[in-house]
Amino acid sequence: MKQYVIGRGVQSIVSLVALVVLVFFMARLTGSPADLYLPPDATADQVAQFNKLHGFDDPQIVQFGRFVAGFLQLDLGTSLQYSRPALEVVLTAFGTTLSLAAVAMPVILLLSILTGALAAWRPGGLFDRLASLISLISASTPNFWVAIVGVLVFAVTLRWLPTSGTGTPAHWVLPILVLALRPTGVMVQVVRTSMLEALSSAYVKSARAKGVRPSTIIFVHALRNALLPVVTVAADQAAGILNGAVIVEVVFGFPGVGKLMIDSVLLRDFAIIQAAVLVIGLAIFILNILVDIAYALIDPRIRHS
Repeated sequence: MKQYVIGRGVQSIVSLVALVVLVFFMARLTGSPADLYLPPDATADQVAQFNKLHGFDDPQIVQFGRFVAGFLQLDLGTSLQYSRPALEVVLTAFGTTLSLAAVAMPVILLLSILTGALAAWRPGGLFDRLASLISLISASTPNFWVAIVGVLVFAVTLRWLPTSGTGTPAHWVLPILVLALRPTGVMVQVVRTSMLEALSSAYVKSARAKGVRPSTIIFVHALRNALLPVVTVAADQAAGILNGAVIVEVVFGFPGVGKLMIDSVLLRDFAIIQAAVLVIGLAIFILNILVDIAYALIDPRIRHS
């Protein structure tokens, strides 16, 4: 088990380093920040002073070396927009995104497990067909389209919910629902398929023959054995929520790390871009490692392989 965890950790670190290197050099392909942060009539001397002040006049390999040296001291540079340490700005926004995901994920799990389990109890029935149809539609509908329609219907037309911001609990309703829609559709299909296999097993047939209540068979006997693939897909969906939050945060003006990253790309705030990618990547890799460990603990065949 120890070797398994070390192996997964090394793989994750290598992937994270490759991601950060790629983002570092690709961000600089967008152009010089001096074009955005200085007035259009700035002189060549002013541009040169700006680049020298922020280290943009050095070769990119030198800038990268400076970034690595700073990273080893947990210093990811200073934001051009906020004039604050980039890591501090990103961690503040990341907390908001985590709050969004922390509310969305239980909603996803609750809805998908209940719907998928009940749909699998009577395959081909009315509830199963409705659940399958709705879950397929929700799983294949893009987040940005749902977000725009949600704003038009519930915020602009009905005026039930605010269009953007985070001031009240009502501001969280639409972002959470939009964020949860697609993962719920995917998870319903996974739970249903896994439950169909569990419900066709011998021990469930034996429980049915003994007259055990359906709710006990579904949620006590079958569901526990059907959760293994659900755990893996749930982890993928959790990582997808972090990615999907970018669109949701931009549409709803939600001050999370996704919106911060998009704004930083547009404003060529390299320090924020690098810090945001590093923090999001690190969070996803930690999540994947935890799930791999949980998966290996549940199924010993995985760690032996």
